[in-house]
Amino acid sequence: MDIPIVSGIIYWFAIAFSVIGSALIIFGGLQAAIGLIRSALGRETKEKGRLKRQFTSYIIFGLEFFIAGDVLTTVLDPSIEDITLLGAIVLIRVILGYFLEKEAVEFDTAG
Repeated sequence: MDIPIVSGIIYWFAIAFSVIGSALIIFGGLQAAIGLIRSALGRETKEKGRLKRQFTSYIIFGLEFFIAGDVLTTVLDPSIEDITLLGAIVLIRVILGYFLEKEAVEFDTAG
């Protein structure tokens, strides 16, 4: 893009989306770890399946923010290599998200 202000705004949004995605995954991981510790100490009776479902949902949501950040980064300087790499990254993340969500649904129906 030739407009520096627009490029700067898009760049900072891409960074923000990546940070939000990371924060979601970290928050979900900490929440799951604390839940496991409380469960092990007998202070809570949360089942591990429920903790895993919650953590999985944070991972899936975080991946969506990462994809948005990658798309914005590619918009700034699109080359054939960048677009191909973005396509591969998005495909991997979508497949990962699909299987994580499928696993979460299986936990819901089993539990």
